[in-house]
Amino acid sequence: MIDKEKVKSIVEEWLNDKEYFLVDVDINSENKIVVEIDHTDGVWIEDCVELSRFIEDRLDRDAEDFELEVGSAGLGQPFKVVQQYLNHIGKEVEVLDADGKKYKGILKSVNAPMFVLTTQEKVKLEGKKRPQLQDVDHEFCMDDVKYAKYMISFK
Repeated sequence: MIDKEKVKSIVEEWLNDKEYFLVDVDINSENKIVVEIDHTDGVWIEDCVELSRFIEDRLDRDAEDFELEVGSAGLGQPFKVVQQYLNHIGKEVEVLDADGKKYKGILKSVNAPMFVLTTQEKVKLEGKKRPQLQDVDHEFCMDDVKYAKYMISFK
């Protein structure tokens, strides 16, 4: 089986002078390698092709056959690395906490491993008869949520 750390090292070498960042490397038992990269402004197919060729040039198919897939971390997929959180500050995000409760709001800040999500909630204010919509900050630990992901909006 191909060594995951070797593939990560190859990818990091390619990323060295670029604004891309590594999201994930997965290698299954049949030597299918899946590399996910991301960039603040999105991922270009030409760069995926370039990275794919870079990896292939550094792995020996004669020693071990493999299948290689290089792509972007899918839009609307759960965040896997801190940089994805940072790239989405100020944007609408959905969080599923450890208890199974969903929150939708604006990603306010990130101070890894913590992040703050601002949601709009009805809150009973002193002196008011009806609850009023208020911004409420919720702090989460990245390791303690089931997922956090960007909310795609078609407005």
